[in-house]
Amino acid sequence: MALQSAIINVMKQAARKASVRLKRDYGEVDQLQVSQKGPSDFVTAADIRTERILKEELTRARPNFGFLMEEAGEIKGHNSNCRWIVDPIDGTTNFVHGIAHFAICIALEESGQITAGVILDPINEQLFWAEKGQGAFLNDRRIRASARTNFSQSIFATGIPFNGRGTPFDHETSLKEIGAVMSASAGIRRFGSAALDLAYVAAGRFDGFWESGLKPWDIAAGILVVREAGGIVSDLTGQDKMLDTGSIVAANPVLHKPLLDMIFNARK
Repeated sequence: MALQSAIINVMKQAARKASVRLKRDYGEVDQLQVSQKGPSDFVTAADIRTERILKEELTRARPNFGFLMEEAGEIKGHNSNCRWIVDPIDGTTNFVHGIAHFAICIALEESGQITAGVILDPINEQLFWAEKGQGAFLNDRRIRASARTNFSQSIFATGIPFNGRGTPFDHETSLKEIGAVMSASAGIRRFGSAALDLAYVAAGRFDGFWESGLKPWDIAAGILVVREAGGIVSDLTGQDKMLDTGSIVAANPVLHKPLLDMIFNARK
C-alpha cells in the first residue's frame, strides 16, 4: 500500500466527502438547477455546492491556507506561501449532459510550486494522486507514463475550443494542430476533462495531451501527477509556465518533444 502524508490524507478526505453529494446530484442531473455563465459554459448548483464542501473541509484541516477556486476566485490566507487550487467539477459540461467523465481536482501550491495533487473520478472510484518526490498513484497502485516510442502507434488527447470559448483564429489553429497529430498518430481523443486527460497520461492510457486556453485549476493537480509518473510537462513554448499561459503539452519522455514540435509547427 502506498504511503500517504498527512496533507494527502486531508486532500483525499475532502475530495471523497464532496463526491458523496456530487454523485447523488449526478444521478438526478435532469432535476438540477442549471444556469449559464456563458455559451456552453455551464455552472450548476452541484458545482457551487461541491466547491463549498471542499473549502470547508480544507479550511478545517489547514485554516491558514489561501485558495484559488473556479467559482469563488482567489481567497487570501494568513499563510501567503500556501494555497489550495480547486476545481469542484472539471468537465462540468459532461456532468450536465449525464456523461460520466468528470473529476474533482485539488492541488497544493507552496511558494509557487505544486507539491501535492489529487484528481478524483467519483463515478468510477478512481483517485489519482501524487506528492512531490513520492511518485504518482491510482488509488493504492503506482502508475507510470507510457513507454511507447513510436508516434504512429501512440494515442493523444486534446481539448477543442467551443462556442463561447476562443476566437475564430483559435478554432482554426486547433484544427491545424489536430490535423497534424491525426496524420502522424494512432488516434486523438477529446473527452472533455483536462484533469482526467492528464491523469490518463500519467497512467499510460494516453501517450500525450495538449491544450490551450486552460485555467490553473484545470491543470495544477495533473501537472504534478504526470511529472511524478515520469512524464514531461511544459507549455506550448516548451517552458514551465503552464499556470500562467494556460497552455500545456504533456507526454512520456520520448514523445514530448515530437508532440511539442508538431504543435508548434502547426501553429505557424
